[in-house]
Amino acid sequence: MKSNILNIIVIDHDQLFHAAYRYYFETYKDYSLKGIYVSVEEALKDYDELLPDIIVSEVSMPNVCGIQGIGMFRKKDPDVKIIMISAQNGFEIIKRAFKNRANGYLTKPVTRKRLYNALNSIKFEGATMSNDIVKAVISMFHRKSYNTFSERENEIIDYLCQGATYKLIADKLFVTPSTVNFHIQNIYLKLDVNSKSEALVKLKEIS
Repeated sequence: MKSNILNIIVIDHDQLFHAAYRYYFETYKDYSLKGIYVSVEEALKDYDELLPDIIVSEVSMPNVCGIQGIGMFRKKDPDVKIIMISAQNGFEIIKRAFKNRANGYLTKPVTRKRLYNALNSIKFEGATMSNDIVKAVISMFHRKSYNTFSERENEIIDYLCQGATYKLIADKLFVTPSTVNFHIQNIYLKLDVNSKSEALVKLKEIS
């Protein structure tokens, strides 16, 4: 990072938030907002001119999602710091963001104080996560795991035990409902049961 005042760009397709970001950065002494964009594609066009130190990017966008954008920005600058922001705090999307080399993840709403603290964490520590994300990650590693099932099957079992539908599980894991159904049939086969209710009873017995 090149100077005491770091250059920031923000990508958020909801323009209602743009005024809030402008206000936030007017109050920050150590960070300079160089641009706000509604898409990854727009930000890439100005990238070489602005050379940001930190990118704050929304995850969900109409065309190229923020997580896909990480790789595009890293081709421009492997060292740029990237914070993802999203209304979603499921473990799978968090894992996907960090697997793609995000440096941070914040859940909406992003307040002036939370964003400032996140920027400071990136500046001094190189990474940042909001408290609810930390809890989600810890919860994931604390959850019960059954040795007879694969990692994916254990993920699905965890959601089944929470009462999630096939569609919700598919959304959480970024797979199709038919893929979820395939794994659930394997789970039933291993448990020697024929229904969700029987599976939940059997899982309680072996836990």
